[in-house]
Amino acid sequence: MKYVDGFVVPVPKKNLKAYAKMAALGGKIWMEHGALEYFECAGDDLDVKYGMPFKKGIKLKPSETVVFAFIVYKSRAHRDQVNAKVMKDPRMHSAPKDMPFDCQRMMWGGFKTLVEHS
Repeated sequence: MKYVDGFVVPVPKKNLKAYAKMAALGGKIWMEHGALEYFECAGDDLDVKYGMPFKKGIKLKPSETVVFAFIVYKSRAHRDQVNAKVMKDPRMHSAPKDMPFDCQRMMWGGFKTLVEHS
């Protein structure tokens, strides 16, 4: 079973292009250092009528959208190895001064896979 880091990020719609550019570089870096898969997905159908919608859970403002992202690894140990390499990569230290999203409202964590179908 694989291991996944998952993220939910509120991004102002006007900053989505800048976020995508930053995410593309991040994806390239993670993949170069051994991640199996890397996804960054912009909200499309967020007005659900059941459960806790992302919009409510992250306290989304009308001018924002939600980005749901995840990175797939072989295991938690593999994740730790990849992330250690990523954090040493000099490209990771060239982040924009004004981040295109509110870092303090970002939600993330590491997850053990319970069920996997490929």
